[in-house]
Amino acid sequence: MVGTKFIRGRSTTLGARKANLTGDIIVQFGYQEVGNLRAIKRTVTGFPSPLLNLRAENIYQRGGQCTWMPLMPPFDPYANTINYLLASYVIPYVGLTEYVGANPNLQSNTSKQLVTGLLGTESGQDAVIREYLYERAALEVHPYGITVAEFTNRISELRNRLGHAGLKDEGLVVPPPNGEDGKVTGNVLSGDQNSLSYARTPEETMRILYSTGDEHVPGGFSQKEHMVVLPDHTIRKPKFRLYSK
Repeated sequence: MVGTKFIRGRSTTLGARKANLTGDIIVQFGYQEVGNLRAIKRTVTGFPSPLLNLRAENIYQRGGQCTWMPLMPPFDPYANTINYLLASYVIPYVGLTEYVGANPNLQSNTSKQLVTGLLGTESGQDAVIREYLYERAALEVHPYGITVAEFTNRISELRNRLGHAGLKDEGLVVPPPNGEDGKVTGNVLSGDQNSLSYARTPEETMRILYSTGDEHVPGGFSQKEHMVVLPDHTIRKPKFRLYSK
């Protein structure tokens, strides 16, 4: 674990373990997140770290959902680089769309500057993961006989279903009408018809991260609801959300 000094209270992850992968990029991602937490703590009041379930069987359960079939043997996100990045594909893009959705609600320049900076890092991480997987789009994920591209498409379809807000998520290969300017099927970056990033509300984000399709029912990575009390209103959230005071 890195950045443990930012955790308020005890360690809050279950079942995470060292992955068998080429570590350089992931190590960079980890320390980028430490820097992001440092910036957040300088700008907003501290918040408790949620209890996260990162057990392989929990991520396998999500994998089974996205492939619409039992995965045998169970999907192990820690087995190799491809598996780990397919599991990682689940998170940065959801954060990216949440930051895009947050922007119109921010009032202070300080909050806007912070969220813009976080959005830059989150979108960069998502782009690196997508580019790595895109170069291997036709590779079959062993031993399932499902290509990398199909895995990402089905993960994106699952997130759309859980979010209950239409198309805001696309895999690495799409039908031509959904491709850039309606002319290509490759989709290394996900965006709307004008190639702008999609936006998600906090409620949509919770439905996806909870994996329940209901922002009031915890599950998936987050084992319980998390509340943040802000002036005049209370917002449930699985991770964190920034509002100007």
